[in-house]
Amino acid sequence: MLKKISVKQLVVGMHLKEFCGSWMEHPFWRSAFVITDPKDIESILASSIKEVWIDSSKGLDVEAGETAISEAESDVQVEAELKIAAQEQRQTAAVPASVEFARAAKICAQSKRAVASMFQEARMGKAVDTDGAQKLVEEISDSISRNPGALISLARLKTADDYTYMHSVAVCALMIALSKQLKLDEKLTRSAGIAGLLHDLGKALMPMDVLNKPGKLTDEEFAIIKTHPEEGHKLLLGSTGADEMALDVVLHHHEKTDGSGYPKRLKDSEISLYAKMGAVCDVYDAITSNRPYKAGWDPAESLRKMAEWAKGHFDPTVFQAFVKSLGIYPVGSLVKLNSGRLGIVVEQAEKSLLTPRIKVFFSTRSNARIKPEIVDLSRANCPEKIVSREDPAQWNFPDLNELWSGLSGSPW
Repeated sequence: MLKKISVKQLVVGMHLKEFCGSWMEHPFWRSAFVITDPKDIESILASSIKEVWIDSSKGLDVEAGETAISEAESDVQVEAELKIAAQEQRQTAAVPASVEFARAAKICAQSKRAVASMFQEARMGKAVDTDGAQKLVEEISDSISRNPGALISLARLKTADDYTYMHSVAVCALMIALSKQLKLDEKLTRSAGIAGLLHDLGKALMPMDVLNKPGKLTDEEFAIIKTHPEEGHKLLLGSTGADEMALDVVLHHHEKTDGSGYPKRLKDSEISLYAKMGAVCDVYDAITSNRPYKAGWDPAESLRKMAEWAKGHFDPTVFQAFVKSLGIYPVGSLVKLNSGRLGIVVEQAEKSLLTPRIKVFFSTRSNARIKPEIVDLSRANCPEKIVSREDPAQWNFPDLNELWSGLSGSPW
């Protein structure tokens, strides 16, 4: 029997079916499990969640003398109620990046914990819970709808230690943004997000000393890493309700259109649209992120380099759509204006890839910091324009990320 109860009625041994509230509000990356630790109840009580659904056929019932808030005969009834409540809570209306950054940071942090738990369970031989990942993907998708650049740019701010988990979150967000640019329907967009989140699942089974090696891999070590698409595919096949697109992207996101990729050396028409999307998103996040063996490249410079590789590596149509989804100067790009001022891109313009909003903060003419100011290059009769990309490593500004995000320190 499915029963909705107050969180104050929870006891060890109950089977939690669902939380009544946003995925962001409760402290677990999934909702269906048997409570075995009193600390789990303490965590729920400390959250903003007030009610939960339990399944008394799979765990303990409410204690004698207590009554449930309501009961349901089937999963369908519970899912219908939760779906209605979730739709009412969803916020997808567009907001400025400055508004979305704080919320996106919370989503990234929660998502990182979820992916870390997912990988840990995979290492322990447990089946992957793709249902739990659905809610995570929905939160990321809603953030992209509110402001595409906020979460995508924040997910780039990963440390070498966070890389494996935050890379999955970043590729999920990039896949969703690219899907929207390609005008895929909501179902396909959600599947693309799941595929991005799970694309590197096979790395859960890679030796940690190889996965986190600070230097260049030997040929033998690289051969081990190259098995992660097939290992991830096997893991996903062992889960219930595995998404077909995710299975495809997990296995084929390292294929290249010229046939030089792995594991199957597929060529252009043999690679699905979704695997081609996964390849672009995977490479972009990898080269813009700090790794144990190198610092990440500037976003705009990364797109320039990818354009050079595009022939043979990426599908041209997919790559062009990817650039449109990010902007030619993605959020976080350091640029120089014709006035001689340096600025950091904080947001894209709606109508042109060449006229983002810039936060200027340095004068090259006086070689000094100036009071930060927002310049909207898309504004009518704006006298400013971008004349060059700038390499952050050459300027060594320690607060670049804080300038565009408004967040101090590493969010994770």
